[in-house]
Amino acid sequence: MRLGYARQLVQTVERVVARLEHLPTGTLTRRPGPGRWSIKEIVGHLVDSASNNHQRFVRARWQKDLIFPTYDQEGWVVAQEYQEAPWPELLALWRTYNLHLARVMDTTPDVLRLREHRRHNFDQVAFRSIPPDQPATLDYFMRDYVEHLEHHVRQIEELLPASGKDSQPRP
Repeated sequence: MRLGYARQLVQTVERVVARLEHLPTGTLTRRPGPGRWSIKEIVGHLVDSASNNHQRFVRARWQKDLIFPTYDQEGWVVAQEYQEAPWPELLALWRTYNLHLARVMDTTPDVLRLREHRRHNFDQVAFRSIPPDQPATLDYFMRDYVEHLEHHVRQIEELLPASGKDSQPRP
């Protein structure tokens, strides 16, 4: 991969999948508090983020601006019942979608990725927002996607048992 953040995305996803694939259901479904997501729900949210951003990254090739639809993150997690989803299927979907996104990022021509746009809604759709009166690039938005994913990976890591006993393969 030629882009550092695309390579970083792949490395992060592979590292996290290796750590999460054998966790017991109790660890995966425990919510740390009211209104907080479990590990399964965080991964589900990251699938939704990958899905929405995949559309955004590809459509940006033909748009004259960087204005994208928003989505109700909480509503999507609830509607798709990630808490009940088969873990191997959910984890594989998240992994595969992000490997694909890394390839999309890496193969987007520089002229499209680095082009400045005066019209964008990164104040609404980006993890690290940009005021609407400042120009933005697709490259910024792709980097921002990786930062968003890593933010949620840190949340997941905080939910893992410190002892490491739950990270061992199940018999």
